[in-house]
Amino acid sequence: MAHRSPAHEPDPSPSPEQPRTDYTGAVYGSLLAASVVAGAGAFGPHPRVELVALLLCTGLVFWAAHAYVRFIGNRLRHRSVTWREIRQVCAAEWPIVQAAFLPAFAVAISPLLGLGIEGAGWLALGVAVVQQVGWATAMVIRAGISHGAVASVAAVNLVLGLIIVAAKVALH
Repeated sequence: MAHRSPAHEPDPSPSPEQPRTDYTGAVYGSLLAASVVAGAGAFGPHPRVELVALLLCTGLVFWAAHAYVRFIGNRLRHRSVTWREIRQVCAAEWPIVQAAFLPAFAVAISPLLGLGIEGAGWLALGVAVVQQVGWATAMVIRAGISHGAVASVAAVNLVLGLIIVAAKVALH
């Protein structure tokens, strides 16, 4: 797993010889998307549009919050933040937003699969949990960690996702 400094500076862009191994934003964003779907309650006259908007807006807000906190950390350490640093931080945190795209897409296409809004929510939740486990597993595989660690990371992330599923069951 890629190491991040306490100030959470963005990892440099990976070279072709060294692939990116830090997928923490994608894992976090997937957990966030799953939590949004699990906690979503009743909707108005356009429930799919509202759930898609909720997923994307929540991702954007958390992305902005993460980027802002990193800017503050850089400001405290460097006394000034350059436009280059702003672009790097925004790009490094963008996977939080990207992780909302697939669950939102699942909601958007759910009518084509014959699903009602409840089914759309479950589909989006399933997509979010699967991508969370997938990103976490990809992160440790690309970092060259042992097979045992890969299995452990996948299992822990699956348990985290299933806790969110259990919360949805308990809430609804």
